[in-house]
Amino acid sequence: MNRRSLIKSALLVGAAASFPRLAAAQAGWTTLFDGKNLDNFSPIGDANWRIENGVLVADKASKISYQVSKQDYTDFELRAEFWVSDDANSGVFIRCTDPNVVNGKNAYEVNIFDQRPDPKYATAAIVDVAPSSQVVKAGGKWSTFEITAKGPRFDVTFNGIKTVVGATDSKHAKGRIALQYGQGVVKFRKVEIKPM
Repeated sequence: MNRRSLIKSALLVGAAASFPRLAAAQAGWTTLFDGKNLDNFSPIGDANWRIENGVLVADKASKISYQVSKQDYTDFELRAEFWVSDDANSGVFIRCTDPNVVNGKNAYEVNIFDQRPDPKYATAAIVDVAPSSQVVKAGGKWSTFEITAKGPRFDVTFNGIKTVVGATDSKHAKGRIALQYGQGVVKFRKVEIKPM
């Protein structure tokens, strides 16, 4: 292969690698976490959040902790890629109305908790709003949530499985996004949002 062919090949590979990011941006998606920094989030609590090899990790805290987005969102689609240990307690909170205090009273929690004592609202359920339509487990593998909030309606898809469809609740119309650390090992690889 001559020098020109090598340069062309390198440019094509580089362009192909950046295409998913460009396509996401063109489709209206905003990256909240891309593996490089936490500029779009503020921490609550004392979890040992850190970025390791492009992944946000926490595995220790004395109390439940969060990374909370710096912006409010009303209607949106959210995609989050995560990995948790079998014993992990985590979740993606949406429409958090108080950026300084996040809980089930002022936000909606899309749960990541395979071993929840009351399994009704375990992984892929919206706690106290909508149980998961089927039992799913997140422990020990990379998984993806696709969460849609539009007005009072909510839908959740876990690894391509629709676990919540058309659930409704109108307590919280807008708010922040929060990533939770409760126990075990919790990792987030990518978090993207598309306002509607």
